[in-house]
Amino acid sequence: MTTPSNDRFESPDFYVLDELLTEEHLLIRQSVRDFVKKEISPNIEEWAQKAHFPYEIVKKFGDVGAFGPTIPQEYGGGGLDYISYGLIMQEIERGDSGMRSTASVQGSLVMYPIYKFGNEAQRKKYLPKLASGEWLGSFGLTEPDHGSNPGGMTTNFKDKGDHYLLNGSKMWISNSPKCNVAVVWAKNEEGRIHGLIVERGMEGFTTPETHGKWSLRASTTGELVFDNVKVPKENLLEGKSGLGAPMQCLDSARFGIAWGAIGAAMDCYDSAKNYSLERIQFGKPIGSFQLIQKKLAEMLTEITKSQLLNYRLAQLFNQGKATTAQISLAKRNAVEVALNIAREARQIHGGMGITGDYPMMRHMANLESVVTYEGTHDIHLLILGKEITGIAAFE
Repeated sequence: MTTPSNDRFESPDFYVLDELLTEEHLLIRQSVRDFVKKEISPNIEEWAQKAHFPYEIVKKFGDVGAFGPTIPQEYGGGGLDYISYGLIMQEIERGDSGMRSTASVQGSLVMYPIYKFGNEAQRKKYLPKLASGEWLGSFGLTEPDHGSNPGGMTTNFKDKGDHYLLNGSKMWISNSPKCNVAVVWAKNEEGRIHGLIVERGMEGFTTPETHGKWSLRASTTGELVFDNVKVPKENLLEGKSGLGAPMQCLDSARFGIAWGAIGAAMDCYDSAKNYSLERIQFGKPIGSFQLIQKKLAEMLTEITKSQLLNYRLAQLFNQGKATTAQISLAKRNAVEVALNIAREARQIHGGMGITGDYPMMRHMANLESVVTYEGTHDIHLLILGKEITGIAAFE
C-alpha cells in the first residue's frame, strides 16, 4: 500500500541551468519529479529490501510519458527532444536506478531500434503498446560468454524458408522475466548480426529470472533462452545490420544513464546536506565542521560539472552531432561521480547511512551495476583512448 512520501528532495542548480531550460522542459521535469515522489519514493526501500519488481509501475510509467519520450507522437511516443529525455531519466533514477533501467530499456533499447531499424508495420504494431506500458520489452545483446565483446556472440538464426530458427541465450537482461517482447541480436548463417523481434508465447522462448542480486533489487533481471524458436520473417529488423546497429541503441541508452546517474548523485547530496544541518554533535550541527563542508562542497562541484556536461551532450544529440566517444565520456564520468558521492554521503550519515531510512546504500549498490552495464568503466576509458590515439586497445 502506498504511504505518504517524506521525500523532501530539492534539486541542486548552482549554475542556474534552469534558465537554459524551456517552459516545456521545466514542466516535464516537475511532472516526473511529482510522479517519483508519489509512486516511487514511498515504496522503493521496501521493494529493494524484498527484491520486488512492482509490475504495476510499468503502466504508470507509460501514463507519465517515461517510455520512448523522443519517439514521434504518431507511434505513441512523446516527440520530445533529448534534454527532455535526459531530465526524465534524471528524475526517475533520483528515485532508483532500477526504476530508470526499466524505463531506459523500454525506450532506448526496444522502442528505439524498432523505430529506427524497423518497417512501418513493425512500428505500428509494437510501439504504441510499448509506449503506453501495455507491453514491457527487453533487449538481448549480452551473452554468458560475451559481455564487453558482443561481436563474439554465438546466438544465431537460420533461414528455414517461411521462418527463421533462432538458437542461443542472453544473460543479465533487464525486464526479461516480465517482457512481452524482446529485441534480440543474433548472427545469420553468414555471421552477420541482425535484430529480431521475439514475442512471448513463441515456442522454445523462455525467460528465467536471475535471483540473489545485491544491486538493482527493485528491477527484474533474467535471461533470454532460445531453443529452436520459430521467428516469423516479418519480425526481422531490416533497416540496419552489423554490430553498429545495437551499438547505436546503446548510445541512446548511455546518454540516459549519464543523466540518470547524476539524479542518484543529487539524491545522495540532498540527503547528506539535510542530515548535516539536523544532526547535532558537540553541541552544534555537523554541517558546521570543516570536513563535512569539504565533502558537501566537493559533491556540489562534481554535480554541477556533470550537469553542464550532460546539458551540452543533449544539445549535440538534438543536433545529431553526438559521437560515441562523447557519450562514453559522459556515461563514465556520471557514474563515477555518483558512486563517489554516494559513498561520501553515506559517511556523513554515519551509522544511519547503512539503513533503509536513507537512500545512499541502495543507490551505491545500484550504481555498482550501472558502472558495469552498457559499457564497463574501463571499456569507456578505452573507447576514449581509441578516440585520442587512433589505436584500439581492445581489438
